[in-house]
Amino acid sequence: MRIITINVNGIRAAERKGFFSWLEKQNADVVCLQEIKAQEDQLDERFYPSGMHTYYHSAERKGYSGTGLYCKSKPDRITYSPWEDINSEGRIIQADFGDLSVISIYLPSGSSKEERQAFKMEFITERFLPHLRKLQKDGRKYIICGDWNIAHKKIDLKNWQSNQKNSGFLPEERAWLDKLYDEVGYIDAFREINQDEFQYTWWSNRGQAWLNNTGWRLDYQVVSSNLAGLATACEIYKKERFSDHSPLIMDYNL
Repeated sequence: MRIITINVNGIRAAERKGFFSWLEKQNADVVCLQEIKAQEDQLDERFYPSGMHTYYHSAERKGYSGTGLYCKSKPDRITYSPWEDINSEGRIIQADFGDLSVISIYLPSGSSKEERQAFKMEFITERFLPHLRKLQKDGRKYIICGDWNIAHKKIDLKNWQSNQKNSGFLPEERAWLDKLYDEVGYIDAFREINQDEFQYTWWSNRGQAWLNNTGWRLDYQVVSSNLAGLATACEIYKKERFSDHSPLIMDYNL
């Protein structure tokens, strides 16, 4: 099973950069999108890939946030988050296939202002982590894909020393991921396979970040413990640029 996740930073912009021409050659079973920045009535047939079932979850605010899923097999059902404020920003969409659920998530960023960082921490600690604990115990298999807006360890960003007080690499954010993996039992599927340095998925548009590979690994495929060892291949695709994020492609023995 091949799953691709990408923050497209505007799906219409990604389309103009060749995203859909590339995607049709990837033989993906599920594609998880984040930050689509579009309402469904703004999207024509170009945004409904042939041979895929398409589901979008747009934010109420136009040109902001939003997630989506493209599925080769029709899901048994599509659901969203249990939180109204998260749904109003279109941040979580889930597809169920038998006993497997694939979730596209776009966790809040705290980089714009202190209030958003406070919202991010409240959400991930008080609501999202307890929710993930519950999912881990319900017997289903989960692959949670998307832009988590947190770099976990020093290896996961180029300039870690100068970013320790910045949103996305704060000690409390990194400790939250420690708890998710070490205590709750979820697994960073990419790091199961690839422990190399300089494996980034996002680069600032400022300066020469892309050319110098001054990046962050913010995009993950996180799996429940009952999927341990089933990831077989991974790639961060960088030959073309569709966004300030690169697609993360993973294959699973499912």
